[in-house]
Amino acid sequence: MDSREYSFEGETPTINGYAHVSSDATVVGDVRIEANANVWPGVVLRGDVGPVEVGRESAIGDNATLHASTVGENVMVGHGAVLNDATVEDGALVGFNSTVSEATIGSGSIVAMGTVVPPGYDVPPDSFVRGSPASVTPLSETTIDPEAVFEAFSSGDYANLAARHEELFE
Repeated sequence: MDSREYSFEGETPTINGYAHVSSDATVVGDVRIEANANVWPGVVLRGDVGPVEVGRESAIGDNATLHASTVGENVMVGHGAVLNDATVEDGALVGFNSTVSEATIGSGSIVAMGTVVPPGYDVPPDSFVRGSPASVTPLSETTIDPEAVFEAFSSGDYANLAARHEELFE
C-alpha cells in the first residue's frame, strides 16, 4: 500500500490504474477514483463516515477536501474547494475556494469561485451558482458561455497535464 493511502475500519481506497493521484494527496477509507481522474497535491479524500467517489476524467484541484462526497464524470473541482456530504453531477464545475455542504450540484452547472452552497440546496442542472449564501440562476439567463468555460477548464486538459508531471504522480 502506498504511504498516501490509508485504510479505515476495513475500507481501503480503490484507485484505477489509469488515474493520476499525487503522492502529496491523502486518500482515506472508502474512496474510489476512476480512470483518467486526477487528484492534485494537498487534496484530502476522506471516506470514513461515507464513501468518496471521483468519476472518470474528473479533476480535483490542489488542496481541495472531499468528505463523504460524490463527484461525477468530467467534473472540475477547483483549488481549495470543500465538499462535505455533497454530490456534484457529471460535467459540473466547482470554483476555487467554494464550499458545498450537504447539497447537490446539478450536471453542467458552474459554481463560481468562493461560493458557499449551504445544506439542503438542490441546484438544478445547467445553473450558475454564486455568492454566500449561494444564489442560483439558469445558465440560459446569463451571458456565460458554458462551453467556453468548460473548454477553458477541461478535465481532459488536466489529465494531460497530470501525465506530464511524472514525478508528482508516481
